[in-house]
Amino acid sequence: MSSRKGRKDAARVVREQLARERRRKRTLWVSVAAVLVLVIAGGIGWSLYSSQRSDEFTAPPGANDAGTGIVYGSGPVTIDLYEDYLCPACAQFQQASGDTIDQLADEGKARVVFHPVAYLNRFSTTEYPTRASAASGCAAAGGKFREFTEVLFERQPPEGGAQLSNDQLIDIGVELGLNRDSFGSCVRDGTYLPWTEHVTEEASRANITGTPTILVNGQPVADRSPEGIRAAVEAAS
Repeated sequence: MSSRKGRKDAARVVREQLARERRRKRTLWVSVAAVLVLVIAGGIGWSLYSSQRSDEFTAPPGANDAGTGIVYGSGPVTIDLYEDYLCPACAQFQQASGDTIDQLADEGKARVVFHPVAYLNRFSTTEYPTRASAASGCAAAGGKFREFTEVLFERQPPEGGAQLSNDQLIDIGVELGLNRDSFGSCVRDGTYLPWTEHVTEEASRANITGTPTILVNGQPVADRSPEGIRAAVEAAS
């Protein structure tokens, strides 16, 4: 009797172990399936988000194919400029080397891609960097991007506070010959605000962490002086 009972007990223990093993495997596979569902759903969600994001902005005339900057000049060497209209160092850079970069473009030596990022909104009570960048898109649509950019840096307001209003931005454009009605509507309606967001997001994804950032054929330029930029362009060509 005791031998038969021992065999029954042993069999019961084995059955319980097998049952536990089956439950563990079921739990494991359910967990794996759940993770796969989340991964697939996440991938679909990101694809949908990306496709929607790509349709959410309209780049102004003169933008590059990626819609991340305004292009001028058609030389063999590409100069990428990442600047924020509220950045004091950017204004200093433009004062020192802006003419040199324009000359390189006009001489056919460089293709300039200006990326008007809005990194410094935290120093503005009215998101001036975003509004100024969007207004530069309106200026590009009117064929005055370079001139508008130059004046914005010349009249750059200090960090902190409201900076220039939309009406003041419109007045600057009108001074440069832009049509008050069309340019003004573009600025007030925020036509290129989504584009500005795209420019800023793509710059961040490209690991552009500060402004001004100057790249020549994709390589950072340490010497931002006129001589340093010319030397970098000549070396790249």
